[in-house]
Amino acid sequence: MRELATGLGVSPATVAAAYRTLKQRGFVVADRGRGTSVAPLPPMRVKSVAELPAGVRDLSSGNPDLDLLPSLAHALERVEPEHKLYGGPTKLPVLAAIAADEFSADGVAGDNAITAGALDAIERALQTELRLGDRVVVEDPSWPRIADLVHALGFVVEPVAVDARGIDPELLEAALRGGARAAILTPRGQNPTGAAVDQARGGEVREVLSAHPEVLVIEDDYVAQVAGAPYVPLHRPDGRWAVVRSLSKVLGPDLRIATVAGDALTISRIEGRQRLGPGWVSHLLQQAAAFFLRDGTTARLLSGAERTYAERRAALVSALAARGIEATGDSGLGVWLPLADEAAAVRELLVRGWAVSPGERYRFRSAPGVRVTTADLKPAEAEALADAFAALGGAPAATYAG
Repeated sequence: MRELATGLGVSPATVAAAYRTLKQRGFVVADRGRGTSVAPLPPMRVKSVAELPAGVRDLSSGNPDLDLLPSLAHALERVEPEHKLYGGPTKLPVLAAIAADEFSADGVAGDNAITAGALDAIERALQTELRLGDRVVVEDPSWPRIADLVHALGFVVEPVAVDARGIDPELLEAALRGGARAAILTPRGQNPTGAAVDQARGGEVREVLSAHPEVLVIEDDYVAQVAGAPYVPLHRPDGRWAVVRSLSKVLGPDLRIATVAGDALTISRIEGRQRLGPGWVSHLLQQAAAFFLRDGTTARLLSGAERTYAERRAALVSALAARGIEATGDSGLGVWLPLADEAAAVRELLVRGWAVSPGERYRFRSAPGVRVTTADLKPAEAEALADAFAALGGAPAATYAG
């Protein structure tokens, strides 16, 4: 700044003010120890999905098991087809009441919103709270769409390692001290590791966050009803927070709805930003979601799905362990395997008829590995897949961040 001031013939204070204005407007990003650079705002290209060769078992998609989802026909038969006009309530009262009861049962007390899926809620929360160039804590490794969203909004990803119990509290504290303004955390079913936060880790994370009440905490509880692990809160009720529960992995990806609980200001801003876009989530979809969530048959189906997903994760982890291969999958819809050469493993497995996800898409600084979607992987298939992994001949690397 001193050199620039000399070259322009102005005072250093004038240059500092210009830098400050550029940062406030989102044109530049100040990174401690690295100087100031132009803020990234890359275009997001939609990539076409490559078809897998015939006969290849797809364990890379992350989809739930179609056979464990409730029938849409039953819900659609009960949808009232009357038009809803502008100016009416945006939230279906019965769905809002169901969501409030479910959050309350887990000790989550706050205002509620209905959004078009988890990413929609996360995007609106970040947009209303942050400025271009702000830093956002993202788990390492984590679901690729989270980092894509953060980049697309013009924010900076601050990766923080996770272990078998969730995000590392000490590293989270360091990131917040470094200026991160928001944190996107997964309380259970962490994608891709399957980590679930226990009571002790939850307490440690809340203690860290208590020293940073200005930080927006977003909990992506995207597989809540079928996670296979109890919910442990990571936010502090007296801070800025939102807990997002998508219904996509629970009731079906085409039911683009998420219920959101949060502090009054955060929810108000999410709903205000929503009104400037789509206005509301279709009441037809809200009716279908409400039917599912209050239907006893659906509840029994989801309880069975949760047990089945747990059995399938455990079957693969056990089969791999019997062959001396370490893997994790305590909750969620998949299993994570640390592998020294993930790219070679993905190629070899594809040749053997198995498609899995390379860890490169998920990680920032953590060790390599692959994610296997186990949602529809039968126990007999788990044995065959474990044989395929054993045949790779590579020694597993250390788990998570090394």
